[in-house]
Amino acid sequence: MLLDNLRLFMIIAEKGSLAAAARETGISTTTVSERLAALEAHYGVVLFNRTTRSISLTEEGRTLVNGARAVLIEVADLDTRIRHGAETLSGLIRISAPVDLGRSIISRAISAFTEENPAVSIELSLSDGYVDLVGQGFDMAVRFGNVTDSTLRVRSLGSFQRLICAAPEYLKRHGTPKTPEDLMNHNCLVMRFGETLDSVWEFGKKSKKKRVTVRGSRVVNDGWLIRSWALAGHGIVLKSELDVAEDIRSGALVSLLSEHLPPPNPLQMMFPPGRAQPRRVTAFADHLRRTVPVSRFDVSSVRSNIETYS
Repeated sequence: MLLDNLRLFMIIAEKGSLAAAARETGISTTTVSERLAALEAHYGVVLFNRTTRSISLTEEGRTLVNGARAVLIEVADLDTRIRHGAETLSGLIRISAPVDLGRSIISRAISAFTEENPAVSIELSLSDGYVDLVGQGFDMAVRFGNVTDSTLRVRSLGSFQRLICAAPEYLKRHGTPKTPEDLMNHNCLVMRFGETLDSVWEFGKKSKKKRVTVRGSRVVNDGWLIRSWALAGHGIVLKSELDVAEDIRSGALVSLLSEHLPPPNPLQMMFPPGRAQPRRVTAFADHLRRTVPVSRFDVSSVRSNIETYS
């Protein structure tokens, strides 16, 4: 019964309310409340701060989230080994990934992995903004940039160049920027990452580093859509080589300001804190690491194309 109550507690923490947990599990809200009360009585602490409109984890509740996750993972892995054999992978993996990357590289990695491991199911959530791995119940997340949360476990997928690019149609109409400062006179397509507006673009390295604040007619929190706008000729965009390298090779987009580009941007896998991690998650992380290509963009190969639109 304790394990069942721990599972229910994790669902409450993930869903953010007793009513949502009741809908998820198919039991009544009253029963959910009673079982949560039993768990709090067992530990002798309050696990959630409750108001009439919301609940939030107490400090003891946050500690239990990490501990319960580890316990439930170990129980699930033990169950798998007994029922299906030591080499069989099974169960659910919940993953958060950027929209563009999720639709391409990660989607293909999932297809190959689940074909090899049919007892594994994967729920992929696409978002370019911040996610709370513990609170939202993700097993792993993939994100560009350095990780600021020191409690998370991190594994690198490599470093990749961010590229300034635009469609030939846009450059024919508006000309080609020669310096980073020229971007202030162009329509730049700007990404929003959660509460952060990515409108300050960095250029150069070390002592030559500079920042330019860009503006444009369109702002969006969807990396796939902003790439689509760039391909349609609506403006200049800043994107990872993983998202636009093929567009540049095909000529659908033109790479700009190649001599001013910043250092490559790290791509990271992030995992919730705690010691235990399901074998299926470890196996998928290994598979994804093999799937993501090494940095492959050759800036010099596209410089000759830029002169066409000057």
